[in-house]
Amino acid sequence: MLAWIVALVAVVVAIWSAVRMHQARLDAYGASARAELTERQAKAADARTLALTEEIRQLARNRIPAAATALSHRSAPVPGLREAAGIEGDAARLLTEAVQAARTAVLEERRRVDAAARSAMRGTSAKIQSLLNQSQHLLHELQHEYDDPRILQLDFRNELALRRTQATAVLCDAWPGLARQNSSLVEVVLGAQSRVAGYERIKVANHLRQERLAVVARAAEPLAIALAELLANATAYSHPDTEVPVTVQQTAGRGALILVDDAGIGMDDDALKRARALLSGPAEVLLTELGDPP
Repeated sequence: MLAWIVALVAVVVAIWSAVRMHQARLDAYGASARAELTERQAKAADARTLALTEEIRQLARNRIPAAATALSHRSAPVPGLREAAGIEGDAARLLTEAVQAARTAVLEERRRVDAAARSAMRGTSAKIQSLLNQSQHLLHELQHEYDDPRILQLDFRNELALRRTQATAVLCDAWPGLARQNSSLVEVVLGAQSRVAGYERIKVANHLRQERLAVVARAAEPLAIALAELLANATAYSHPDTEVPVTVQQTAGRGALILVDDAGIGMDDDALKRARALLSGPAEVLLTELGDPP
């Protein structure tokens, strides 16, 4: 009986030892698996942190500067998130919002600086225009008193300076600064011609059916300024031996056309596209977008 009890105890002890060893192995395997999982998670977290760090670096060095450049050069590429980075969710959204916030901040600062520049130039243009008008009156008086062709040359150069000052004032949202009466359309065209270097090359043909067709006072000077710029461009960029024909004619309705035959060098596709964008885009045109010369 005693032997049987001893044998039973031995069996129980063996089974208990086997269970302990198996549990120990399970605990060791579980600990190893947990350690491996923790290590993988740590590596994944490190990889995400590294990817996010690289994205922030690209944001600061490339994406935000490129976004700022694209505000002035619309064809300039703006890089996005790197495809292999694995950035998604809130992180991706916040990085994209950072680029947009930078664009908004740059635009607001550009508008503020541009508004300040316009204000300063409006004041300066008004003072210069006033002085040029005074010089013009004085030169007209001298022309009546003295028969000296140099006075006429001075008067013409004063007129050229006055036109440039008026154009600058218009770019700064100011009125041209010269009050006129209702004016014959042909007189407006001839007045624009007199403000252009090389005016003798401009040949005006009047084909109006109604000779007294006129322009209302508030539009006369703006029309003269715009036409003078077109004529100046036509004479400056065409061969000096060529003429610049200007035709004034009525349309089938109540309107009229002023046609300037410009035999200049023309515009390439990029320049033409940019000009069309400036003319057809929003009303606000920043001075910094006009180029040099503007």
